[in-house]
Amino acid sequence: MSNLRVIVPGQEGEAGEVQAVPYSLEAEQQLLGALLTNNDVFDRVSQIIKPEHFYHPVHARIFEICAERIRKNALASPVTIKAFMENDEGLQELGGAPYLARIAGVAISAYAARDYAQMIREFALRRELIALGQDISARASTVEVDDDAEEQIKAAEQTLYKLGEQGVAERGFQSFLKAVTGAVQAANAAYQRDGKLSGIPTGLIDLDNKMGGLNNSDLIILAGRPSMGKTSLVTNIAFNVSKVHKLGERPDGTHGTVEGGVVGFFSLEMSAEQLAARILSEAAEVPSERIRSGNMDEAEFRRFVEAAHALQNCPLYIDDTPALPINQLAARARKLKRTHGLDVLIIDYLQLLRPATAKDSRVNEVSEITQGLKAIAKELNIPVIALSQLSRQVENREDKRPQLSDLRESGSIEQDADIVMFVFREEYYREREKPSDSDLDAMAKWQQIMEQVHGKAEVILGKQRHGPIGTVELAFEGQFTRFGNLAKDRQSSWD
Repeated sequence: MSNLRVIVPGQEGEAGEVQAVPYSLEAEQQLLGALLTNNDVFDRVSQIIKPEHFYHPVHARIFEICAERIRKNALASPVTIKAFMENDEGLQELGGAPYLARIAGVAISAYAARDYAQMIREFALRRELIALGQDISARASTVEVDDDAEEQIKAAEQTLYKLGEQGVAERGFQSFLKAVTGAVQAANAAYQRDGKLSGIPTGLIDLDNKMGGLNNSDLIILAGRPSMGKTSLVTNIAFNVSKVHKLGERPDGTHGTVEGGVVGFFSLEMSAEQLAARILSEAAEVPSERIRSGNMDEAEFRRFVEAAHALQNCPLYIDDTPALPINQLAARARKLKRTHGLDVLIIDYLQLLRPATAKDSRVNEVSEITQGLKAIAKELNIPVIALSQLSRQVENREDKRPQLSDLRESGSIEQDADIVMFVFREEYYREREKPSDSDLDAMAKWQQIMEQVHGKAEVILGKQRHGPIGTVELAFEGQFTRFGNLAKDRQSSWD
């Protein structure tokens, strides 16, 4: 590696210390030489390296011109590139056109080009990190009224996130053999797992049978009108997944989660304390309103404390930062996976997220958010569950069961999601149709209907990319905000 010694303003000290900036002119020359002698090299390195990654500005211009010509199916060689750089002062300082012929003449074999490209990119990212550190230091040293420390931290996080995104290598094409091997491993894991599910069990048997559990890289949208129980359902799922979490050796020989999972929960509407109270209400079987008011009898309080003690090591991590931008959510999810592991990510709810940058319409903002959530699911290889609101048009129909067209900004949500499901409780609407006590016939009919729908909920799968659509019936206990398996005869289907 060659290092240029440069003076860093304000850091020279008495002895004139300098800071080394990482780069390699030799690697840049070898890569450009290989490219000039074999244009096929460009396909191997174009997803790794860009002109701005080169340290020497002349090398950056050479690569940029080569890239433009190759993309147009034109030849990039020392002779053709010379015509575009005859008046380039930087190239003249290096010896002019003979410099192009010289680096082409000593070029490495094409097979090593990718390694050199990765080295050049690595050095470029390190230089960016050095510059970022210097900028943070200089900005923090300058006290401005309209530039407080919190704003500086946010700006630094944003810059670091963008830098981190540059470091994410493209996966590119992979052979069918590699892809089918992964599919066989997933099928084997499902065969070995209790219940024969391909994904992580939600604890809701009929829903798991319909979906195959929560599968990696899937974006799952759970939508519903207010008071249908969206948050309660995902809270139940989060609790069911995290409470059975176990580590061990996987079928492929790696060490990690073998049962349940680590859950990350972004609660943009409720506080972490409110969310924890819901989970404790379910675990302790104490009505949530009694927990909030503290109006518990001795037995309920004892169950509450025992549940809290039992769940204190539950791998469920809650972030209740409001109005979180999608890029910051992605960065926090990556950090959680790196530090504690992450098997399932939940966002409550989608419409409270913000895009990384303001858009000209809400539809475009939601599109960026849903695309970002799908990208997180694929990058971290985890299922992502995002809650979504429904439009008011549901209330105007006689049958209030939701459908795909009821999704707010439905185009992008429906397009990007692998699964779209709706939670629906007919009991909620029937309660508001109670007739007058004086109308005995109507009251009798209403009571009959209420008996049929009481304590029941439906999860309607309106879209499932890799499976059937349909409706799953669940039990719902409103006092504990708990969804569960509906009691019924399973003898024929489970024996």
